Amino acid sequence: MKLSMYPRLLLCSFALASAAQAQSPSASAASWPERPVRIVVPFAAGNTLDTAVRVVAEEFRKNTGQPLLVEARPGGSGIVAAQAVAQAAPDGYTLLLSNTSMLTINPHTFSKLPYDAEKSFKPVSNFLGTAMVMAVHASVPANTVREFVDWARPQGSKVAYASFTAGNSSHFAGVIFNQKTGLSMVHVPFNGTPPAVQNLVGGQVQAAFLPLLAVKPHLEAGRVKVLAVTSPQRSALMPTVATFSEQGFPELEIYIWAAVSAPAATPDAVIASVNRELVKALRAQEVKDKWRAMDFETLPSTPDELARFVAADYKRWGEAVRISGFKANE
Repeated sequence: MKLSMYPRLLLCSFALASAAQAQSPSASAASWPERPVRIVVPFAAGNTLDTAVRVVAEEFRKNTGQPLLVEARPGGSGIVAAQAVAQAAPDGYTLLLSNTSMLTINPHTFSKLPYDAEKSFKPVSNFLGTAMVMAVHASVPANTVREFVDWARPQGSKVAYASFTAGNSSHFAGVIFNQKTGLSMVHVPFNGTPPAVQNLVGGQVQAAFLPLLAVKPHLEAGRVKVLAVTSPQRSALMPTVATFSEQGFPELEIYIWAAVSAPAATPDAVIASVNRELVKALRAQEVKDKWRAMDFETLPSTPDELARFVAADYKRWGEAVRISGFKANE
């Protein structure tokens, strides 16, 4: 009687082993995505970055048959979005669109964060890059960066520059600029790009570090002048504007970027599957063309490449924050 139990026990063991294999990371990675994937973004729905992500989401759906759902979690310099993903299930179905602030600036400006920029996430792929421009009010008697420096230096703190928020790349671009040129421009932060542009156009501030598209209509209308672009190469949307590097200021080569991360415990095999599909979508010509019209560049990468990129930016912004003495209001 006991011997007759062995075939049944063997069948049960085989069934359990098969079930375990079906739930293993390698098995789940091979079939990913089997359901909708959620990407949490740190900005409100409807802005330019939101539009850019949705372009990729459409390509992702065409390639995989599954939707890439964009979930807006704005607020707190990206902290709200980062915390939500850090606490999510590490299964490849919740991703974070992490930007410059969340991973490389916030750790230097906040004394305490509800996530660890280095340990709470696993890199998937770099995603998007864009530049800023240095724009000045039309009344400023300068057409180059050097002319601006010569004009601003004797005025000291009478010259003010705007950023789209305190503690972000547009803020610290001015910090770096002051430090490298010996200027003492006063920083005036705003709650978003539109009010920063409005105050630049109105002459309440003399300069600003802002996204190109935000100031382009005002440049064409003669209300502002653009002295330089922070990208390594000139922008195709504004090819007559020289880069900072071309004008002798390579320290101002600053890229605003966004990358995709996952919860830290996500298995490497799943990360590889997510990376494969995201990179495939980012390399699609339709995505590149639509992004180019928004002055965005696709930045597909391996997880290791993204990790090195973030580490280098972390060090750079840490120095900028140290120079400024800035601390976030918590």
